[in-house]
Amino acid sequence: MKRLGFSEYECKAYLKLLEDFPLNGYTLSKNSGIPRSRIYEVLKNLIDKQMVFEQAEEKNKLYYPVEPDVFIKKLKAHYEDVFSNISEYAGKLYREKKQDDRLVVIKGRQNIISFLNLLIKGAEKRIAMSVWEEEIQEITTELEKALNRGVGLRGIYFGENKPYETLTIHRRIKRYMEEKKERYMSIIIDRTHMLSGIVSRGEDSQVTWTRDEGLIEISEDYIAHDLIVNLYSASLDEKEYMAFEEFADTVHNHYFHYSDEEFAAYKKLI
Repeated sequence: MKRLGFSEYECKAYLKLLEDFPLNGYTLSKNSGIPRSRIYEVLKNLIDKQMVFEQAEEKNKLYYPVEPDVFIKKLKAHYEDVFSNISEYAGKLYREKKQDDRLVVIKGRQNIISFLNLLIKGAEKRIAMSVWEEEIQEITTELEKALNRGVGLRGIYFGENKPYETLTIHRRIKRYMEEKKERYMSIIIDRTHMLSGIVSRGEDSQVTWTRDEGLIEISEDYIAHDLIVNLYSASLDEKEYMAFEEFADTVHNHYFHYSDEEFAAYKKLI
């Protein structure tokens, strides 16, 4: 790891977190032998390198290591010749939990895009997404590589010219893009990783990364439901389509604005 540019303290902190996590800064300093005056500087470096995540819990901050396979894929793109020993050693140290239900917040748009590209690089079977044009432009290179090695792609695209046939453009896209004040993204990799959150605020952008099975299932259902609605509406003739959109608007307004009595009166009309 030192040959790859990591300091001795960074190596000690990361490897100690593989053995036992989560830990706060004080405990990690004590267990690793890193001076308390240096531990938070070391942790910041590891967070910047996307090897460690910080999670605030009440008044305490806890630190988690990125799984060795994800960490290794990130470095392997640049250091192909030095990873076999690290992979073996890190794999022995890391104790994987049976159910990983962490919710890790990733901040900053470039950090989000960088981590997303890393996850796509490791995709093996399927990528599901609800994504805007601005974001897909920055993950095209890794998406192309994934598709070329046989990975499937499904989802909703918020833009006027879809880049892949297996994506579906959201209906009423011009109106939708004019109305929305933020861009949201939800991307699921192999049903084992999910990134979801706001990506239109530059360095204030924030997404949640999780491997929680329940949250991944909910996100998959959301994307699938969006596909059903959009593909169904596209299959209607003009008159049927207008009636469908009127009904959809009414249901939407009932959910956010209308009273139950107003909605019941509308249903009687149809």
